[in-house]
Amino acid sequence: MGGSELKYIQNAFDTNRISQYGSNIDEFENSLENYLGHNSFVTALSSGTAAIHLALRLLNVEKGDFVICQSFTFVATANPILYLKAVPVFVDSEDQTWNMCPDALEEAVKHCIQQGKKPKAIITVSLYGMPFMVDEILEISKKYEIPVIEDSAEALGSKYKNRLCGTFGDLAVISFNGNKIITTGGGGVLISKNKDLKNRALFLATQAKDSKEFYSHSELGYNYRMDNVAAGIGRGQLESLEDKVSQRRKNHDFYQELVGNNEDIDLFSAPNSDFFSNYWLNTVILKNDRSKEKLKNEFLLNNIETRYLWKPMHLQPLYKGYRFFGNNLCGTLFEAGLCLPSGSNLTDDCRTRISEVVQNKIY
Repeated sequence: MGGSELKYIQNAFDTNRISQYGSNIDEFENSLENYLGHNSFVTALSSGTAAIHLALRLLNVEKGDFVICQSFTFVATANPILYLKAVPVFVDSEDQTWNMCPDALEEAVKHCIQQGKKPKAIITVSLYGMPFMVDEILEISKKYEIPVIEDSAEALGSKYKNRLCGTFGDLAVISFNGNKIITTGGGGVLISKNKDLKNRALFLATQAKDSKEFYSHSELGYNYRMDNVAAGIGRGQLESLEDKVSQRRKNHDFYQELVGNNEDIDLFSAPNSDFFSNYWLNTVILKNDRSKEKLKNEFLLNNIETRYLWKPMHLQPLYKGYRFFGNNLCGTLFEAGLCLPSGSNLTDDCRTRISEVVQNKIY
């Protein structure tokens, strides 16, 4: 916690606004719009997944439509495609940012067009806080006139060429789940480019109630609005965002010093100065005989948790049979990689314990 969350939560109770109306929601959206800049219009929702679902609705994705999606991601990126009975087309990663490969993307686009259907959307991810290849992906988007949904669920505070993630896509998503760099306890936002799209998103997120004196519904809506208490947590969290980004990047500097000279371990890092990652999670690839299971077990014996990388969507039983374009780099990364302790509250004592395991057991 950042310290001021309770003040805004108390405001929700004092004003008897604890559901989906209240000043915290408005102020949270306004603060995010000011932070992001670039004519960003923010709609606060119950989850990042809900935001992706609404983004697809705003782009009129329907049953049978192709939606191109990055394979190397959490399942919440892809599931809303199935909510709408559309058809996911998965694309591999490139080796610099681990995000959507432009070459594989264009191959996928051409394939869909050959099938008689241009994709309705491209969902690209800024994985683990690392910005995607923005220029290359947007060039393809413009070339084929396919809108981009930018999944920046993990990338609040990250930048590409000094511009914040969440401002590049036609629509964008940020998550405030409990494990993200700041949280609302759960929740997310949809970022659009104009007021009309924001109003449309808000309409769909509040059960699509027609503007009448009685309850009238002409189309399908959802109960997706963020509540005023959660937004109060978000307001307090947002005040400490820059400190949390700094702390996460400090963790990366620690791991760089710890394993940077080890030929058997690659620390996932920004490819050049155009990319500014919040390093939401620090991840490593194990090479040669340094298997991920050996490293994971050594940490576990010392009561230090690590986790596997995301298992790519095209390798998930749920998505078996859907087309995949690329050379399975993301599958190789999954097989060899681990996520290391990366919380904003990682202490010097924690770093010492991690160092001891690496230096005594790994080197």
